[in-house]
Amino acid sequence: MTNTALPTSSADQENDIQSNKLHKSQNAVVLLSGGLDSVTCLYWAKARYASVTAVSFDYGQRHNSELVAAKAIAENAGVNHRIIDIDIAQLGGSSLTDYSMIVPDGDTDKFPDKKRDEIDNDAIPNTYVPARNTIFLSYALAVAEVTDSNHIVIGVSSVDYSGYPDCRPEYIAAFQHMANLATKAGVTGHHLSIQTPLQQLSKAETIELGLSFGVDYGQTISCYQADANGLACGSCDSCALRRQGFAQAGVADPTHYQP
Repeated sequence: MTNTALPTSSADQENDIQSNKLHKSQNAVVLLSGGLDSVTCLYWAKARYASVTAVSFDYGQRHNSELVAAKAIAENAGVNHRIIDIDIAQLGGSSLTDYSMIVPDGDTDKFPDKKRDEIDNDAIPNTYVPARNTIFLSYALAVAEVTDSNHIVIGVSSVDYSGYPDCRPEYIAAFQHMANLATKAGVTGHHLSIQTPLQQLSKAETIELGLSFGVDYGQTISCYQADANGLACGSCDSCALRRQGFAQAGVADPTHYQP
């Protein structure tokens, strides 16, 4: 028997129209690292909201190539862009901010038999930056208030990711709850939402989504240890997930790798 999709009711169509109109009258803040996921989110938000402000962070990461990429991408997208300086490298605890620690090679098969919510602490790689998403989202929350934005968009995923605890849906839900308790906007009835359009998407599906918006992934830098020219190492966890994503999407990998 052939499965036939049920026709969309006129009520559903009207709800979709009203929802689109509502979003088009609202503003959003997008966390923009310059990598594949965040750039996909930027273009997703551009298509959805009236005005978008991109926020990037110079937080003491190993290289600033991603910030150079983020600046160029924001300019090309025609959105407001803020780069916020915060030195969380002084806290240590991550190979992304501490040069005495070695960035591990990527292994996309390291969790073959576990659901993501079952990953234990020992499985979380040292590329995890303590409380980074909480810090970034807190700054984005402040930017949302001063730009009269109703939404914060972040490119977390619980499908193809490195096992970071602050990428999980329950964390995002908890932060959103806190945001509406802790801000003037929230307590005066202007609900703030944390949007995670990539939460249930694989890397390949994320790439397909971005391509539908015309994203040029050759401009993005995802590598944890890219060089000064933005060339990717090709061996870290982020590079491994990115390469796998393009392969699974059947799309040529536009990443520029170190020789």
